Amino acid sequence: MASLEKRNGIYRISLRLDGRRHRRSLETGDNRAAQAHLAVLEDTLHRVKLGTIKMPEEADPISFLLSGGQSTKKPCRSGQSLATIGNLLDQATESLSTGSLEQSTVTGMKIHIRHLRKNLRKSTPLSELGSKELQEYVNLRSKQKGRRGRKVQPATIKKELATFRGEWNRAHRAGVIPKSFPQTRDLRFPKAVEKPPFQTRGEIERKIASGSLSEAAQQDLWDCVYLTPPDLDDLLQYVENATRHSFIYPMFLFAAHTGARRSEIIRSQIEDVDFDTGLITIREKKRVRGKLTTRTVPFSPRLRSVLSEWLNRHPGGLHTFCPEFESVHSRKRLNASPLLTPDSARFYFKKTLNNSKWAKLKGWHVFRHSFCSISAASGVDQRTINGWVGHQTEDMVRRYRHLIPSSQHEDIRRVFGDE
Repeated sequence: MASLEKRNGIYRISLRLDGRRHRRSLETGDNRAAQAHLAVLEDTLHRVKLGTIKMPEEADPISFLLSGGQSTKKPCRSGQSLATIGNLLDQATESLSTGSLEQSTVTGMKIHIRHLRKNLRKSTPLSELGSKELQEYVNLRSKQKGRRGRKVQPATIKKELATFRGEWNRAHRAGVIPKSFPQTRDLRFPKAVEKPPFQTRGEIERKIASGSLSEAAQQDLWDCVYLTPPDLDDLLQYVENATRHSFIYPMFLFAAHTGARRSEIIRSQIEDVDFDTGLITIREKKRVRGKLTTRTVPFSPRLRSVLSEWLNRHPGGLHTFCPEFESVHSRKRLNASPLLTPDSARFYFKKTLNNSKWAKLKGWHVFRHSFCSISAASGVDQRTINGWVGHQTEDMVRRYRHLIPSSQHEDIRRVFGDE
């Protein structure tokens, strides 16, 4: 039986397995985060007992169970030196499965580590790694092929180095790397191209109709589409009429009227929907490092009505949205489950809009872009928008700032006079 213990404000997990007591610090003082780790461990342990997964003999039990059955190597302890870049990257891969990060974040970091492993000499002693070697990495990566026929973008390289630095610093704090990570402020990167601002579907289709854009440029435009209120109503009406599954339309409407991320929609629980206060609680993982935080978004009248009807016929379980059937996609069978996964949520999005005029939309995030853009165009204060959708970078706000009502045209006429 697993349990939580709190020492000096930090939670640790305790588990007796095969007559031995195992303990591991969860490196968080947040009770909600600790409970989430405990739930993952107990679920994995249950699957081990059922025989649906097998724990390798060489696996560290706590690491294996906290990772959902992904981590098989024993963690590096304080005092064990990591001699080379290859050692550090091996250890970094194993450290990404504790359940404290979004699965999409873990996937991205694993991709970063794969590129680091490929382009840095794994045999290089960590003591010899400096800014010169990092600059060589930047130069090499910037010449390699990236997405849509372009070279790898500076933002991607910076994310890879951020992952490298984060794992290095973690090992440094544990005492297994004696030196700090080399300075990166003087590294030189190729010039980045600013992402285009958010545009309506009509604006994008007119630009594509000119015939002057490459396929890659067209895809870039579709990446920055936002839905106007009439577009949004049209799409939601299509979904309501087209879907055969009762949870799909409420899920689409929830995304459109809250600006929640895909992972936040999946994580939503029935208790988060409070009809008395008129507020929906969104469970976050990205806003505060190492903490499971929340924010609230008020109901729209339409969302209140649809969610009330859906929850009255909800098939059961904790989560707000769940498939109440067995479905098939690609070559894999999706077993009926109380919890959606990122892959299944993406499948339902694509399947629902397939063969419609909305098939070009990339995924659930289009609703987040649209929610922010529509709110800005309606004159909602930026601080209120940030409160509704959580953390936003300045670059993201800049992409829809042109939609915010302003008196710029009147101001320029006042400066230069009417002609």
